[in-house]
Amino acid sequence: MRVEVPLRWGDLDAQGHVNNARYLDYLQDARADFLYALHIEGLLHDGFTVVSNQIEYRAPVFFSDDPLDVDIEVAALDDDIVLLAYELFQRDQVVCVARTSLSGYDVAARRRRPLPAHVREVFARLLHPVEPLRDIAWHDLNDHAKVSQMRVRWSDLDSYGHVNNAIIFDYVQEGRITFTAAPLRGMDDSPDAEYLWFLARQDASYLNPIVFRKDPYTVRTGVARIGRTSVTFSSQVDDPRTGVVCARAAAVAVFADAKGRPTPLTDTIRAGLEQYSLGD
Repeated sequence: MRVEVPLRWGDLDAQGHVNNARYLDYLQDARADFLYALHIEGLLHDGFTVVSNQIEYRAPVFFSDDPLDVDIEVAALDDDIVLLAYELFQRDQVVCVARTSLSGYDVAARRRRPLPAHVREVFARLLHPVEPLRDIAWHDLNDHAKVSQMRVRWSDLDSYGHVNNAIIFDYVQEGRITFTAAPLRGMDDSPDAEYLWFLARQDASYLNPIVFRKDPYTVRTGVARIGRTSVTFSSQVDDPRTGVVCARAAAVAVFADAKGRPTPLTDTIRAGLEQYSLGD
């Protein structure tokens, strides 16, 4: 099924294109329209939750009055989980492919539950398996990870009263920026920088809800893998008061010249990254 999602000027980042975290907003908008078209929009209110997201960034998205086209397929289904597959297009060019795993959610108990039977029946009629996205490396966080604090904003909450899944990408992004800004001054994302970084892939798994409070949560960021032109980050959002892990994420960032062409990591940046390697 194809739906359309509009762009907002406020979605743009310092490089003049849509920020990586905003793609999740487009997935959510497309998913809501998808459910309305299938006449199962009650799921939005009765309760369902995102278990995981996988996003592969194919091309930058620039602001336009024209909406993005989004194709959605039901890629897999069981009693508890439905996997949706997306392709996002801007002017007929694929800019992103994504996968989202969803389950039912008990709003009062704040825990997952099976999908309603009538919803499974609708999804089953649309089942169309697609090729899975490859897994990317995630490494357990150790003492080499850099730790930053993240306070929840009231506006981060969704209608279920916990932090929306799209906002977790913001938290992980802030942790990654804190990581790169402190030890690696050469990792500069400003528009006039000699080098740039762009995300090629980003995954997240949502393990426990994050609620509003004054005390901050913790974002831990480390290096899972260093390649020739890229680096894979592992991130974790947890509650320092209880030790509960709320979310885990992995991101592949590509090092590029000022024109956006991938280029080998400099010796200085490679040495800086190695300090935070999560390997043995």
